[in-house]
Amino acid sequence: MSYTIRNIAFDLGGVVVALSYEQAVKRFEELGLKDARQRLDAFEQRGIFGDLESGRITAEDFRRELSVLIGRELTMEECGTAWQGYVDHVPKRNLKALLSLRARGYKVCLLSNTNPFIMQWASNDFDGEGHPISDFFDALYLSYECQVMKPRREIFEMMLRGQESLPEETLFVDDGPRNVETASAMGMHTLCPVNNEDWIPALEVFLT
Repeated sequence: MSYTIRNIAFDLGGVVVALSYEQAVKRFEELGLKDARQRLDAFEQRGIFGDLESGRITAEDFRRELSVLIGRELTMEECGTAWQGYVDHVPKRNLKALLSLRARGYKVCLLSNTNPFIMQWASNDFDGEGHPISDFFDALYLSYECQVMKPRREIFEMMLRGQESLPEETLFVDDGPRNVETASAMGMHTLCPVNNEDWIPALEVFLT
């Protein structure tokens, strides 16, 4: 049986948003986290960073625990500024593509390992013109809200249920090879661009 793609799930960092791992490391180092490079990851966080993104601790818990690691009391704003270092910029071409796909009748969702500090920014002025990230997607599946991180199958299953879509009807776009491997093993179509690559031409091949 042949299936038509109806549902397209996008990762946030490295796909919709251009990532800057180096900028994030620099900002956490400036806070006083000397081993920031060892603690941070481009794809899947660990330690208190992973606890935050998997919903095991709150943003306030993270602020408190990071303060202990650094040895001084941090503000929520300082934590947010450091986390938002991951965001290099939001390419306008990507936002136009998301809106175009929705206008063409595709279900378009976000499936991201992320945290409240990133989403606080994204929920206010995501495009630089005052529009929140929710304006560009039909649904958001966020690791800290789902309490599970990619590449675990459970978060993909939540997304498929929420989108009311079969794996065979779904295209998953993520710059993390392990995440793509899980989606592919579950029967989804997959695309794995490198950070800030123009993925639009490759995506259109799946839709023709």
